[in-house]
Amino acid sequence: MSTPRTAIGQAMVLPPYAEWLGCSIEWAEGAPQLVMPFGDHVMGWPGLLQGGAIAGLLEVAGIAALTHRLSSEGASRIKPVTVTTDYLRTGRDHPTRAVGTILRLGQRVANVEATAWQEDRDRPIATARLNYRILRG
Repeated sequence: MSTPRTAIGQAMVLPPYAEWLGCSIEWAEGAPQLVMPFGDHVMGWPGLLQGGAIAGLLEVAGIAALTHRLSSEGASRIKPVTVTTDYLRTGRDHPTRAVGTILRLGQRVANVEATAWQEDRDRPIATARLNYRILRG
């Protein structure tokens, strides 16, 4: 498997938690879309996706969106400040996708909305509002 790349061809480094979740990156409309496979490591009740895994996927989707956007500015560190997750539907034993949308990117703080879905993007299983601290340079 090749290392995911940003828009300018740099290797996209995601938190170790993304690797533990088994996340891979696909590109959709020029933005990183995370894909998390279902397995024992993310299973809550038998056949159902654990809520913490969903929240973690949403957090990583926000980081991927910011990493992609900030890639042309050089080294930056992204630290989560707050994460508010709304669980909308039960996650089933299917691959789960998530994408982050940057609502505002300031010099020190970014506001991101992330959405996770399984079979139909128009029927999300969870959304999150995330605030990140950006440490530039």
